[in-house]
Amino acid sequence: MNSIILVFLAFLGPLFMRGAPNFFSDSVISLVRCCLAVGRTVQNQDLSPTRSAALRPQGGLQLNSGWMQDPGNPASKDTANFPQLETYLKDILETFDGDERVLLWDLYNEPGNSGKGNESMALLKNVFTWAKEVNPAQPVSVGLWNWDLIDLNIYQALHSDVLTYHCYEGPDQHTRIIELLKTHGLPMICTEYMARTNNSTFKNSMPILKEFRVGAINWGLVSGKTNTIYAWNTPIGSGEEPEVWFHDIFRKDGTPYRQDEVDLIQKLNAQK
Repeated sequence: MNSIILVFLAFLGPLFMRGAPNFFSDSVISLVRCCLAVGRTVQNQDLSPTRSAALRPQGGLQLNSGWMQDPGNPASKDTANFPQLETYLKDILETFDGDERVLLWDLYNEPGNSGKGNESMALLKNVFTWAKEVNPAQPVSVGLWNWDLIDLNIYQALHSDVLTYHCYEGPDQHTRIIELLKTHGLPMICTEYMARTNNSTFKNSMPILKEFRVGAINWGLVSGKTNTIYAWNTPIGSGEEPEVWFHDIFRKDGTPYRQDEVDLIQKLNAQK
């Protein structure tokens, strides 16, 4: 049985729902079904979305941040959009309620990001309310990611069924985060980690995660068109491969970037 964590609300929403809400929801449901079949997550993230052609890969530049965030800014804080978002969220949760392939609903990616801060609080509170009204069989969560966003962090932690979080820091900081979060007494999943040049690696993170029995999902699998082998905001003009990959595990031909990392992943996952 494959399980998948779905990250959707902060990335997909009212822009494409306007005038055709049923078409949009049906399209997302079809996408989720495809992802469930192959075990992938759903997400998207551009700050101020507009209808345009998809970005093409550019040598040496990470394009993950070029995805389209919907609702973006200021749409995400405009309460006039909330009824459409409520319809969208409830439609997806109700469609897959009880589907054993869905492990957990991650309702809102990184509230407060891109300078929004507490302006994200209204939407954050509403997504939890809407989800609880559906009361899906799966747990719901919104991941903590920025420890300076105190008000948002408190609300997320107190209303999540499972504590999820992002950490691209080294082992000492990651350990402190786990020690802090485990005081809530909830299961934990690190839903983003592993940025090699930030000192967040498989070698120094996975043993900690295993010791504390924290589930984990690293960012990146195969080097592809989003160019996440390159670090945030550090393009390589020549387009040549960086000496140290930022994210990702495999090359396009399926061979590992580092065999020792693949060996470690297999070893630690084989241990009970």
